[in-house]
Amino acid sequence: MKAIIAVPATLLLVYRAYSKKSLTPGGIFAAVLTAIAHAVHPWNLPFVLLIVFFLAGTRATHVKEKVKASLTLKSGGNSGGEGPRNHVQVLANSLTASILSLLHAYQLRSRRQTLLASPNDAGSLCFAWGGDLLVIGIIANYACVAADTLSSELGILSKGQPRLITSLTLRKVPRGTNGGVTLTGLAAGLLGSVIIVTASMLFLPFCTDETSGKLGGGAPWSVEQRRTLILGLTLWGLLGSVVDSVLGGLFQSSVKDVRSGKIVEGEGGVRVLVSADEASHHHGHERGQHVAADIKAALLHGEGESAVEDTDPYSEAAEGASRPDRYDARNKHRRPSFGDERPSRVVENGWDLLDNNDVNFLMAFGMSVGAMAVASWYWQVPLWSVFPSGQAGAV
Repeated sequence: MKAIIAVPATLLLVYRAYSKKSLTPGGIFAAVLTAIAHAVHPWNLPFVLLIVFFLAGTRATHVKEKVKASLTLKSGGNSGGEGPRNHVQVLANSLTASILSLLHAYQLRSRRQTLLASPNDAGSLCFAWGGDLLVIGIIANYACVAADTLSSELGILSKGQPRLITSLTLRKVPRGTNGGVTLTGLAAGLLGSVIIVTASMLFLPFCTDETSGKLGGGAPWSVEQRRTLILGLTLWGLLGSVVDSVLGGLFQSSVKDVRSGKIVEGEGGVRVLVSADEASHHHGHERGQHVAADIKAALLHGEGESAVEDTDPYSEAAEGASRPDRYDARNKHRRPSFGDERPSRVVENGWDLLDNNDVNFLMAFGMSVGAMAVASWYWQVPLWSVFPSGQAGAV
């Protein structure tokens, strides 16, 4: 992309992110690096998709922002809401596309040099039918992350309660639950995918009849082939939002505040910490079982009623010992709970293996590679052609 366009556009991107508080300072720095990685590509497409995704995502974030903030809680105790995105969140959505964009830029420049030396082995410089798999991966990345972003930001406003996609009964769950889906969210995800695919069709340098037979030209596209590409990428983007919900529902724990019934969100997409007692409450009240075991052991050893009393750290202790204050903040054994010692937070669903950023990156990477694999099979183009050493016979 020409620097005369990329530099002002990047500056405007930074200004908007700063003025709208869409990104943290670290997020702005990561966004600038991402913009540079996209701007060095000879085509306008990667940089345009980055800008379109950013604008669509931030616009969706600010739709009924106060209403959405009241539907969840932040881990710090305040109202929920997305808040400024940090560098990890930026890279989770765009790192895969940045790598693919740099790889394809290298391929195009290598082809241009080969074209000057040996025109017959150069390959096409435009986007040909049955051509570059990396282009499919770039578009698929942004179609999926845009679908996921709009689905999350707008789906939470659905009038109907979300249903857990990983539940066999599709049980209803609180708004903001990882893996919770609604028809509104799916429709919003489809919209996000359509936005990205539409922008792609406008800025892709398709090979045409005019470029066919010329140096750097390639096989032209028919109307039917374009329709196939549009439909395939659009549905793939929607599928990406569904895959993200499945991954989130399985491998990302959703923590619910018992008092309000709302989901607690980790700021910056990180995990929401749950105390050991609260986690054991979710897995069969293990703490109660351990206490019962201690009492039983004391009775078996014949220590009698005094031993039973000693198993409770908050009971009247042995003579000469002081009774700890269960509500004292300095007490390291204090448990965040109601007055009746029930946990104030419980795990609604999911295994605590990944945080939100891990899920987003895993989805974006997997769906991008998956789209290239499908295109490789459909076009009968070797998948290893995405690497610089395998590009010669790809087109």
